[in-house]
Amino acid sequence: MSLTPALRDATFRWIADDPSDATRAELQGVLARAMGGDAAAVEDLQDRMAGPLTFGTAGLRGPVRAGTNGMNVATVVRTTAGLASWLGASGLVFVGRDARHGSEEFATAAAEVMAAAGFDVRVLPGPLPTPVLAYLVRAHGAVAGIQITASHNPPADNGYKLYLAGGSQIVPPSDGEIEKAIEAVPAAVSVPRNVTYTTVADAEVDAYLERVASLPRGNSRSLKIALTPMHGVGGAFAVEALRRAGFTDVHVVRSQAVPDPDFPTVVFPNPEEPGASDELLSLAASVDADLAIALDPDADRCALGVKDGETWRMLRGDETGVLLGSLVLSTTESTDPLVATTIVSSSLLKSIAAAHGARYAETLTGFKWLARAGEGLVFAYEEALGNCVDPEHVADKDGISAAVVAADLAAGLKASGRTLLDALDQLAVDHGLHLTDQVSLRYTDLSLIGATMARLRADPPADFASEDLLPGADVLRWTADGVRVIVRPSGTEPKLKAYLEVVQPVTDGLESARASGQARLTELRERVTGLVS
Repeated sequence: MSLTPALRDATFRWIADDPSDATRAELQGVLARAMGGDAAAVEDLQDRMAGPLTFGTAGLRGPVRAGTNGMNVATVVRTTAGLASWLGASGLVFVGRDARHGSEEFATAAAEVMAAAGFDVRVLPGPLPTPVLAYLVRAHGAVAGIQITASHNPPADNGYKLYLAGGSQIVPPSDGEIEKAIEAVPAAVSVPRNVTYTTVADAEVDAYLERVASLPRGNSRSLKIALTPMHGVGGAFAVEALRRAGFTDVHVVRSQAVPDPDFPTVVFPNPEEPGASDELLSLAASVDADLAIALDPDADRCALGVKDGETWRMLRGDETGVLLGSLVLSTTESTDPLVATTIVSSSLLKSIAAAHGARYAETLTGFKWLARAGEGLVFAYEEALGNCVDPEHVADKDGISAAVVAADLAAGLKASGRTLLDALDQLAVDHGLHLTDQVSLRYTDLSLIGATMARLRADPPADFASEDLLPGADVLRWTADGVRVIVRPSGTEPKLKAYLEVVQPVTDGLESARASGQARLTELRERVTGLVS
């Protein structure tokens, strides 16, 4: 593999246009090795210069590195300049960040570009949970909000999450229009920047905490909680939110309590990943907790752990979602409530909504769609641990408010001698046992994801009804009696995912239904794994 003149020239242009001394030097080093005949450096350079990052499910995400295909100051400057051009007029813009590598520098660059473009820019005071930014955009009628975060991605990554007026994530066609505006932006080094931005007052952040503290509807507060922010920014913030809501017996995993961009105790800082919550469950067992709570690094996702017999386990996202949805529906003051989930989530919420006389909607995956499910939305969730329990104030998933509402639910159940698992059992008796699972395959060669989807589309399993789900969406659905499989590429990670559901009627007792349903689910998982591998 040799360095082509086109790649060499593109790299020289990027270096000349980069406003950052650090990334200029980084790319110069890679280019020098490539020009010296280092094949690995040539391959690295090809990847770095493969093309600009594009808006996916949650904005821009990519490795922190020099080049067009990386998160760096130049990328942030040009992206923000394109956003400013697309917005077309002045207005209020909030800028926030997490504690990942590069986040502070990227947030500063975004604020400076927006300020130079004539916007009233307010920067959050330090690394804070993403839902705080979403709340402020909505509460103050801002025209946009920029959060520098890669959520639960690996340590090498960072990202640029964009909210528009109303506090919801960006959706098409706006994403494509902004990308075109970015293409028209001149070299990053020539984009104007100005330091005339202000810092968000502590009182404005405090308003979010006060709102979250007001969410519990029950009166019970006797609850021992184990909690981890998974090296992210949600730890102290979640503890304070719980304290204000009346939950003061909170134990935090010490090794994961302080923000650390290297995430040293977890392979992937995502509560969904096997083993990621081991330290949390160990703490829960040691302190004899009533509830375990795991937040992802930017605290927009919340996972719950419970004691199941003599051991602790994490609830699946669907289990948490239906528990919180059922609570919200039983306590809402709305006269015509709407609840929503995604096409890959359990169908149980639909049955629960019908029992409450509530409206129900399904959307494509991602909270950018769930937040727009319809008027009267009181609750939304996605199986990937995202829950929106207060859409009137945060039109996005919010791990902090979900944690507070989950504590409210668990405390109320504890006061009546019951647990979250008891509540799940009752939902199964009332609506049938809904068992879910997921097959997730990670790829290093991204082209294989598209090839696999094409193969499955061309040759679906004969004993399932097969359909392309929704026009323009790369989603397949297979259904049979009491069985559903959804297959789709991940929007945020290099993965192909298959979402499995088995619905088992509870006719001969719950234990019998669970045994039969689990056997069906195990068989389905084995079969689907073979089909998608």
